[in-house]
Amino acid sequence: MNPSPLTLVIALLVTVSCLPAAGPIPDFMKIVVASGPTATPAEVATQNAVQLDNSMMAIYDRAHGTFQQNFVAQTPIIMALFTNAGGNWILYRPGQPPLIAPQVPVGYQIVKGVSHSAMAIYQIVAPYVGNPADPSWLAPLTVWCAQQKGVLATAGDLDLPADVKDAVKGILNANIGFMETSLKNKTFTADELTKFARSLEPFLGKTIGYAAKTQVTHWMGVMDDWKKLLGDDWSKTYGLTNTLYVTRTNNIFFTIMAQYFGKEAINDRLLLFETTEFQTEPATMLDLLSRIVADRVLGRVFFRDFFLMDVELVSSGSREAITNDMAKRIASSGGAYTTYNSRNTIVDETKKRGMALLMPPLAPFHSQQWPWRTIAADGEGAATIKEAYEEKGGNKLPNQ
Repeated sequence: MNPSPLTLVIALLVTVSCLPAAGPIPDFMKIVVASGPTATPAEVATQNAVQLDNSMMAIYDRAHGTFQQNFVAQTPIIMALFTNAGGNWILYRPGQPPLIAPQVPVGYQIVKGVSHSAMAIYQIVAPYVGNPADPSWLAPLTVWCAQQKGVLATAGDLDLPADVKDAVKGILNANIGFMETSLKNKTFTADELTKFARSLEPFLGKTIGYAAKTQVTHWMGVMDDWKKLLGDDWSKTYGLTNTLYVTRTNNIFFTIMAQYFGKEAINDRLLLFETTEFQTEPATMLDLLSRIVADRVLGRVFFRDFFLMDVELVSSGSREAITNDMAKRIASSGGAYTTYNSRNTIVDETKKRGMALLMPPLAPFHSQQWPWRTIAADGEGAATIKEAYEEKGGNKLPNQ
């Protein structure tokens, strides 16, 4: 018969209590062993308590593998990943291999590459705008100029609409003109760099417009097909895409999927994940999604709210709006505000320091608000490339 856990614990305690006192350390061991001070009971107790959270993470990870397997086995998922080729969309269906969508027409990559080529010129020369006599920029600009001349020489054979092809040639000619002049003079000025960049305005408007139309039309066609393919399973399908900070506002893929999923799915079955890299691996995205769904179930079990775990647990504890008058709220609630959470602490500590409180309202855990800037009145400056070119909004610079 196997001993009970309690019996094993008692035996271990007896063994430890019977261990002999430590003897002197042999000389050959002193190089790696030190006879430091004995830990206090308080230090041991603290270590034991802190270790619980570290051990919990290992338990959490083991369970998560099972949760993810069960979730993917019964839930359709549409994953939209950003790539240099215009995106990689994958449909996961229970019991079937992933379905990878066809790529965006190559014209998207052509105009994107040519449009970005001008910005690469800036990256080469801008570090030396204060000291163009430093020859470090000459070699890379020479190579870049030769590469763009090669593209221009074959641009007439590109499979693009005539007006877009003309814009591509316009960008390449402007790029080459600036580079050849700078290389010939072995110098350039900030004004010349700015004038060159501004000269591209009519061409970039055309290429950006073509790229956007090509990409959006393609992926909406894919969504049309996949929604039909999923049929009745559409109502339980999850959609997700990744984003860097710069692609978070008006995220193209999220906006496309929102047209099909509807507002009621935003932040519920349609999710936008902020990631650290432009291109994210599908396995990473599946891991993020399954963790969110598993934690939502946990939140329902422990806190009676399916979406509570979507926010930082320590920072919340009440759905009521926080005000500066803590005592008034506690009194009016009959003592219901007993959770003195992180938000409350920030309010209190800010008040102590005489600082102006800057904090968003305490919103419900579950919300279908768009996950980016949406309030037009809260902000300043241009909202489109066209407005930026027209210098609307005052072009306020940081610290002005």
